Amino acid sequence: MNIDAIRQRLRALGARPSHEARLLRAWLQGRALDAGPRTESNRLPKAVQAALPELESDLRALARVRSEHPGEDGTRLLVELADGQAVESVLLPRDGLCVSTQLGCAVGCVFCMTGRDGLLRQLGSAEIVAQVALARRLRRVHKVVFMGMGEPAHNLEAVLEAIELLGTEGAIPHKNLVLSTVGDVRVFERLPQMRVKPALALSLHTTKAELRAQLLPRAPRIEPAELVELGEAWARASGYPIQYQWTLIEGINDGEDEIDGIVRLLAGKYAVMNMIPFNTVDGLRYRRPSAERAAEIARTLHRRGILTKLRQSAGQDVDAGCGQLRARESQLAFVRRDEKRAARASAG
Repeated sequence: MNIDAIRQRLRALGARPSHEARLLRAWLQGRALDAGPRTESNRLPKAVQAALPELESDLRALARVRSEHPGEDGTRLLVELADGQAVESVLLPRDGLCVSTQLGCAVGCVFCMTGRDGLLRQLGSAEIVAQVALARRLRRVHKVVFMGMGEPAHNLEAVLEAIELLGTEGAIPHKNLVLSTVGDVRVFERLPQMRVKPALALSLHTTKAELRAQLLPRAPRIEPAELVELGEAWARASGYPIQYQWTLIEGINDGEDEIDGIVRLLAGKYAVMNMIPFNTVDGLRYRRPSAERAAEIARTLHRRGILTKLRQSAGQDVDAGCGQLRARESQLAFVRRDEKRAARASAG
């Protein structure tokens, strides 16, 4: 479902633009659709009022909590969609929320669990913002980052539609809407056309084009230097620094040559480097560097003039980094299926 389908449904019932905005605001705030004072000026048409219970049920069905996994750095949610599939959202510290934009991912980053099965389907814009409505029923949300399952640029129309709604009826400041991408040039073409101007996070991971092609095998073939220049142009236009994402992998992109490359690319840029030590995943050969090495890299970059933040991937303490919850559940479902088949065969 997309947001426009909800709008069309309301209009077919006789809702005016003011009614439409009021109902969308209530939904995005996690409140009942008929919440708030009822005055003659904001009274809903009878057909809309009569349809509210069914509409509210349909909206809540877009995203439901299947399981919660609290951790030291946030609570990871396995969110069930209306078709029974599941994606992951994360309640982050300081009123933040990380949402998913796809079921699976086509980029195939070699260090990421989400992309191992490829892209299963796109999320509709309503399914994306439904994760925010769900989270707001649990607690306050004042920042939304599009960094969960999926590559937002591969579902760009739905993602931008979600951003527009969250930055208007959702009452989230533009700078607190953070769009992450591996570097699709369509993002840079579309952002200047938007009414809501989000901040941008770019997945860099290395300063070497050849290594980047190995780590992100189906990302656009764009030179790291060109990606940084595109990011810098948006940073100056929007007034928000670019957040560069760097998954730190032992022996792969944690060497002195990469530190020199980062300084060369980002010196003087309106940017923040987010160093994120690799989240260990069963079945992957990569390893996270020691805490001492990660801290040393961040300190060295700071000394050399690059604003660097050493971050942790949410959910590491509960083995629930991005994609791991869904992968574990899928694996468990296969085990249960095989057990049932074995039981039926034995009974036969």
